[in-house]
Formats: sequence, C-alpha cells, structure tokens
Amino acid sequence: MKQPLMASEVGILWTSYQNDSMSCCILSHMLRYAEDQEIKKTIESALDIASIHIEKLTRLFEKENYAKPTGFTEKDVNLNAPRLFSDAFCITYINHMAKAGMLGYSGMLAMSAREDIVEYYSKALLETRNLYESTLKVMIKNGLYVRAPYIPLPSETDYVDSSQYLSGLNPFSKKRPLNAIEISHLFLNIQTNSIGVKLCLAFGQTSPRTEVQEFLLRGKQISEKQMAVFTRTLLDNNISAPTSPDECVTKTTTQIFSDQLVMFHMSLLSAAGTGNYATAAAASQRSDLAINYERLSFEIARYAKQGADIMIKNNWLEQPPGTIDREKLVRDKGEA
Repeated sequence: MKQPLMASEVGILWTSYQNDSMSCCILSHMLRYAEDQEIKKTIESALDIASIHIEKLTRLFEKENYAKPTGFTEKDVNLNAPRLFSDAFCITYINHMAKAGMLGYSGMLAMSAREDIVEYYSKALLETRNLYESTLKVMIKNGLYVRAPYIPLPSETDYVDSSQYLSGLNPFSKKRPLNAIEISHLFLNIQTNSIGVKLCLAFGQTSPRTEVQEFLLRGKQISEKQMAVFTRTLLDNNISAPTSPDECVTKTTTQIFSDQLVMFHMSLLSAAGTGNYATAAAASQRSDLAINYERLSFEIARYAKQGADIMIKNNWLEQPPGTIDREKLVRDKGEA
C-alpha cells in the first residue's frame, strides 16, 4: 500500500517547485547572453537540472491529486531584454546557489520518508553537488574563485583551559584570536552578502516600481553594513577579508524579471542568510561573534517582514499548503 504524503513532504515539494521555477527564469536569461563556452555549458547544466525537476514534480503533483503551485513561468522573465549579468557573475551566482541547494536538499532529504520522495531528493542532492563541483572548477580556472584566508597548521592538539576563551564582550580585556571555525563563517557571510549587494542593484535598477526599488536599495545598504561588520572583525585579527572578483552587473534599466519573482528571490536570500547566521552563531565560541550574528539576524528578519508586506499588498505571495482550521469549521457549521 502506497503511503500518503506526510506534511513535511507536502511542504518541501511545494518549496522545491517554487525554487526551481524561479531558477528556470533566472538561468534562461543568463544562458541567452553567456559568451564563455565553459560558463555557458555550466548554465545549461543548471537550467537542465531545474527544468527536469519541474517536470518530475509536475508529474508527481498530478499523480497525487496535489494542486500544482503557480510558481514562476516564462511570463516572469523577458528574454528579449538586454543583458543584465556578466559571465563572471553568472558562474559565481550558480556556485552560490549550488551551495545553498546542497544545504536545502540535505535538509529536505532528512524530512522525507516515502521511497519515491527519498529517491527524488537523494538524486537532487547529487545533481547539485556535481553542479557545485563543475562551477568550482570553472571559477578556479578563470581566477574567479576567492579562497578563504590561510592560517598556520596546528603542530599539536590543545584544550581550552579558561572560560576566557568564550569571552569577547568585556571592553577591558583583550579578545582572543579567531579560531579556524569562526574565520570560515565570517568569510562565508562576507561572500553571501556580496552576492546580495549585486542582486539588489541588478533587480533594483530594472524594477519599474518605486516601492520595490526602495526595498532593494535598503537590502543593499543592510548587506554592505553587515559585510563591514564581518570585515572589521577579520581585520582586527590581522586577517585579510575576501575581495570580490569582477562580477559585473550591466547598466540596463529594462525590466527583465517580474517584481513578484524579484521579491520572492529576495525572501529566499533573506531566509538563507538567517540560516547561515544561526549556524555561525552556534559554531562561534567567542561571545561577541555570537551576539553580532543574533543582532544582524534580527535586522534581516525585519527586512524580510517588510518584503512579505509588499508581496501581500500586491497579491504576490503564494500561500503554502496548510492544515484545516477545525475550530472554524465547527463555528461555521453552528452558524449555518
């Protein structure tokens, strides 16, 4: 007997469709103008993965009598619009989204139990892992990969011998040097915010709506401010902050993506950023770092709420599947 979909599986399938349909629109525009053959091949691979996922999910929805989400279609992208992203930005963007995809699919796999759903997310995780590896090779070959800082290798093991190791808030005591785990999270969050800045600029200059433009400019300011916090932390420890490669956004102002897609993408980035900060806060043993991540997460949450309000106002926020309000059914029956 075939088991019905669990609530977790219903939720992750809905989320997957939204994400992949959005990716098809973004990647279709990138593919149209890609010049470097290796980068073009990588964009094609990413687009093929997203397109095949849409086909598989659509068949699954039909088989389960599950109302297919609206998601995003060719109506949400103008393929005749001028170029918006350079090849360097395209490969960096796909690399960044592949990282997020690996994290997302591993979590979705962990929430799956039915054999066909487990198989779907196992394969999706492998495909995304292979995509990440291919983007990595292209970036390294073209000098676009930004390496994390180097530190001396440990010559012996050691143990924390004082609670001062966890301290970082006392202005009258010297903070201990950053450890490798803390450096890695600071580096990652500088990189992700750098992508966010460029997407805010790209989407903002091509959106026709003032409220969306202002929202995106605010997002750019938040990302730049948070990058400065992380950069200063590295510099205070005599560690070089990562520098961005030449990831160009063109000067076109023609609308390319629908505002609904743009706002959805920003909500996706906000959610990913919040998740990154939560992981970083849990992994950072210096108290000032953990508090910084919590403070900045709250700023992202307020920004995400502002974005959700804009989406609701314009009827752009598609509602995820939910359970039935049983109490409302009882009240409605009593009033009938």
